[in-house]
Amino acid sequence: MSQLNANTKQFFVNVRELSFKSEQLVVDLIRYLSEALPQLQIIRDANELEIIAPLKLSKRMIRLRIKKYLYKKGVNGEYRPISMREVDKDGYVVKEKKGYKLSYY
Repeated sequence: MSQLNANTKQFFVNVRELSFKSEQLVVDLIRYLSEALPQLQIIRDANELEIIAPLKLSKRMIRLRIKKYLYKKGVNGEYRPISMREVDKDGYVVKEKKGYKLSYY
């Protein structure tokens, strides 16, 4: 599926929760990442993005671009990228922020 070689590394971005809000947000995220970082190769597999990047590109740079995208779309108060907790995958999960609503009488 992926064309990894000695000069590239692989990241994953899980966008399942973002796609629940709007499928267009996911499509725009792919477009934004490919325009902001043209050296990336992005492959979408259902609710997961597979990103093939050069070795010199840091994982943090991808996180920064995801955060910038969420800010531009105005959903940075609702969603945030957090690190994946899976051993075999390196990347981020775009999760919905947990918020507490206090109701006053």
